[in-house]
Amino acid sequence: MTQTHDKSEILAILNEAEVTAVATSSGKSMRNRMMHFTVDDDLNVYLASMKGDPKMLQMTRQPSVALLVYRNDGDVNGSREVEITGRPVVVRDEQQREHALRMCAKKSPVVKYLVETGNAGMLDCIKVAPDTVKYRIFNEIVQGNPPTVLDFPENRIEESDLAALKAKVRNWQVAVRVPFLTASIVPVVLGTAVAGLMTGAFLWHLFLLTLVAGLFIQAGTNVINDYFDHRNGNDDLNREFVRPFSGGSRAIQLGLLSPLEMLGGALLFLAIASIIGVYLALDRGPLIFLLGVIGLVSGVFYTGKPFNFASRGVGELLVGVNFGVLMTLGAYYVQAQTVSWIPVVAAIPVSLLIAAVLYVNELPDFNADRAVGKDTVAVRLGRARAFPVYLLLMAGTYLSILAGALAGLLPMTSLLALITLPMCVRAAQYIRKHHSSSFDLVPANAMTVMAHLITGLLLAVAFTWAWLGAQQLVYVLVIAAGCATFSLWMYRHIERQKDIFLGLRQSMQAS
Repeated sequence: MTQTHDKSEILAILNEAEVTAVATSSGKSMRNRMMHFTVDDDLNVYLASMKGDPKMLQMTRQPSVALLVYRNDGDVNGSREVEITGRPVVVRDEQQREHALRMCAKKSPVVKYLVETGNAGMLDCIKVAPDTVKYRIFNEIVQGNPPTVLDFPENRIEESDLAALKAKVRNWQVAVRVPFLTASIVPVVLGTAVAGLMTGAFLWHLFLLTLVAGLFIQAGTNVINDYFDHRNGNDDLNREFVRPFSGGSRAIQLGLLSPLEMLGGALLFLAIASIIGVYLALDRGPLIFLLGVIGLVSGVFYTGKPFNFASRGVGELLVGVNFGVLMTLGAYYVQAQTVSWIPVVAAIPVSLLIAAVLYVNELPDFNADRAVGKDTVAVRLGRARAFPVYLLLMAGTYLSILAGALAGLLPMTSLLALITLPMCVRAAQYIRKHHSSSFDLVPANAMTVMAHLITGLLLAVAFTWAWLGAQQLVYVLVIAAGCATFSLWMYRHIERQKDIFLGLRQSMQAS
């Protein structure tokens, strides 16, 4: 005889359970994770985790999710399970979010700690509105009785083409790593500012074309190296990464984009950069073509075969040279149509800092890189030697600024860039103490990124100030305000990521 069970019985099972298995699709595979949850009287399930958590990212970028709650009181015949499928959405309503987090805090020690300490802002809260709920009891199933099924057709919403397109764009933002495109913005702005001082010229359209080309070549480099890391098995093995500073974008591993999409997108980005580069080379001079070829080869074969520069221990050098000296010199040449040692000297601090960003970001990837033979400098030297290498990079950065200014190669106002020195000193202290602890390294990752951005922009402001002078101080202030606003936005983004990871570690220790 068919047995039926009502919603109240299902709710009782869900309210008694502390965790649920959460299954999401990840490309061609599936991923499962146990998560604390809570449920309301309408069988809506609420999940909470740290912002930026890959699992939360997976759930919100997929059209559906499956949850499974299992209960066994010691007798397998009486064991029962509740399976829920539904569409996950981020809870935006503050009142609903606050209530859901309070309920989750009753089961999750991490959520409880963050809510009680006033750090609930570090959490994302997701609501899974069920479209189907299935309730199974083992002894009924073996007797041939079907599960109890509750349908919620009102929760079945077909995704529109526009919504699918928006989701795909967001996935590409993850793959490209938009917040960290500052690596190409800084040298282009700096090289253009140097050209303004040296020649008095500033051509807007050429500056914008150079900037777009730089952004696309970095985007293409980021994506194609994630593709090759996937092919080489590096990102699939990596379990110690600390997003967003290390471990790549994880777009393939999270199922946001397929390997073929990543490869196709990377080639498109690099093709756009190449087309702009050819135009600039024809219009301004052949040096642009040479610099572009070096950039493309370095980017594609950073982890790509046959060269795989990162595995040969020269990846940090290539990144420093390409996203420092060469890109700055290229931006200068586009404006001035000549070469000079001044942009090269100005770019030395930027080169050293971007190399330091890469180097400190490699430390959490140490084990995964070593396992697949990706012999970066960090792998070759070992984590214990991370501190002296970082110290050398920082010493070179600030000594080059000081020496350049005293030698008259850089404006004296360039000494303003020295204000980022305490930030790097603090980062070095974290590296010396926590070189083998990925979570504890997060402040060093964050501060090195900010040091690169602020130092580079301050150097650009210094050259702009020397170029425009006191008579056009208002323009200098406007440019400085723009740089400060951009730096503040980046600072808030990176600080939030840092606080999230530190909050997670503290909550784990407290629980």
